Amino acid sequence: MKNKKESTAPAVRSQYTAPFKEQALERAEHDGIPRAAQGLGLSESMWYLWRAKRRQTGQSCEDQTLQHVEIARLKRENARLEEEVACLNKAAAYLCPLGTSRNDPSEVRHAQG
Repeated sequence: MKNKKESTAPAVRSQYTAPFKEQALERAEHDGIPRAAQGLGLSESMWYLWRAKRRQTGQSCEDQTLQHVEIARLKRENARLEEEVACLNKAAAYLCPLGTSRNDPSEVRHAQG
């Protein structure tokens, strides 16, 4: 029996930049997907996936990446603002006596009267 060393290392996935994908898709439009895939050593299925994503969204890969970055930034800002509101609500509850509200018109008339 032969002992084969089995690799336990996970397979490494290549990640391609948005500009690379765009250039690859342009090349595929000019040369055809099979020829472009062979030239760059990529699988044809990857090209079809990139092309389908671009058609589905109507945006380039670079635009999609920028949009994802902006969404992530807005989510972080939203979380920060929610924390700020929660802190202000706690402070308002501490500073205002129970049962009164700063916006209650009866409290304003009573204070003025």
